[in-house]
Amino acid sequence: MRVLLVGSGAREHALAAALCRSPLLDELFIAPGNPGTAALGRNVAIAADDVAGLVAFAQAERLALVVPGPEAPLIAGLADACAEAGLACAGPSRAAAELEGSKSFTKGVCDAAGIPTARWERFTDPAAARAFVGRRGVPQVLKADGLAAGKGVVVARSLAEAEAAIAAMMESRSLGEAGDALVIEECLEGEEVSLFAFCDGAQALLIGAAQDHKRIGEGDTGANTGGMGAVSPPPGFDRGAQEHALDLLVRPALAELVRRGTPFRGVLFAGLMLTAQGPKLIEFNVRFGDPEAQALLARLRSDLLAALAALCDGRLLESGLRFSDDAAIAVVLAGRGYPGTPTTGGVIAGLDEAERIAGVRVFQAATSRDPDGTLRGAGGRVLSVCATASSLADARDAAYAAIARIDWVDAVWRRDIGVHALARLEEAAVR
Repeated sequence: MRVLLVGSGAREHALAAALCRSPLLDELFIAPGNPGTAALGRNVAIAADDVAGLVAFAQAERLALVVPGPEAPLIAGLADACAEAGLACAGPSRAAAELEGSKSFTKGVCDAAGIPTARWERFTDPAAARAFVGRRGVPQVLKADGLAAGKGVVVARSLAEAEAAIAAMMESRSLGEAGDALVIEECLEGEEVSLFAFCDGAQALLIGAAQDHKRIGEGDTGANTGGMGAVSPPPGFDRGAQEHALDLLVRPALAELVRRGTPFRGVLFAGLMLTAQGPKLIEFNVRFGDPEAQALLARLRSDLLAALAALCDGRLLESGLRFSDDAAIAVVLAGRGYPGTPTTGGVIAGLDEAERIAGVRVFQAATSRDPDGTLRGAGGRVLSVCATASSLADARDAAYAAIARIDWVDAVWRRDIGVHALARLEEAAVR
């Protein structure tokens, strides 16, 4: 099969590496890709959100499958355009992708399908939003209704924080159109985890679970980011619990979308809160997370391309999807200054040395390569250092040993990825 992978991040580098292990793959194209993916296939200079350009290229090259990485092209209708052109696409239609494109759409699906989630209200008037928070009190979670690249959620623990978020999103339009409407919901308490499943419209097949570390600072302090690290699987959320959450939260959503005439095909990412009352849905995303994908795919032992092809053909349950019982960790190295304005242009060396450690793989995101081969940092989240081992402690040790071999003066990273998970494992062992 000749395949087009869409995207340019570390998630796409990890997807490319997994696709290249498939005996079904004849040729891989990545649009636009990065210097890391260039070693696995042919990078194509087409932006990930250039739907017309992606489809035209796939048609011209007579490609068998389009694999979307990020959410933006899906919400812009990539799968619909592929269908019109007679191309297979392992992602949802624009209508089904509203699960990520609109918070209130997802909440409506939850209400219709009886999916446990936080109580919520939607507002288009900032004065009404302020009055609601004043009546309900804090904490409250304020979410831009539209797509905001992970920056549209504020957990307000004071009225001042809530009012500042309402002003920024709805009046100053800090997030553009995404903040035209605001969803305000109760603040759920518990452990947050991410659940992933392949879906072929009617069926859902468990991929697994991971736990992200969103804050820039150690101890979960500082500004929110796209994700500074992940562990898979999360302690205390075993396969039985994951399957239960799939039955409770994911399969009812699929059934509701079928009822609405917009079946979901692709990767469904459910952000969950494990509350005292059981798992509740925080949000849906319509693609792999980043860096969760890097940790999850490190544990994949079956053929990713075969699973994606089966998903498109409605044969998902025949895909033979298998993951190892190993623990995996991903630690993100970002440019100094991230998540504000990161330092760029610094030379990166030592990746080969890092990957000589057993179980380690380094995935690239915001990098560039000079004509002489010099690798440089070119943005915010630049590298994901991933490791697998039979225990989380060993995987964590390997990942941080690999980081010590990377020479990049501008790098910043959290030194506590996986610490909370290890503490949970130790508590469980004591019990």
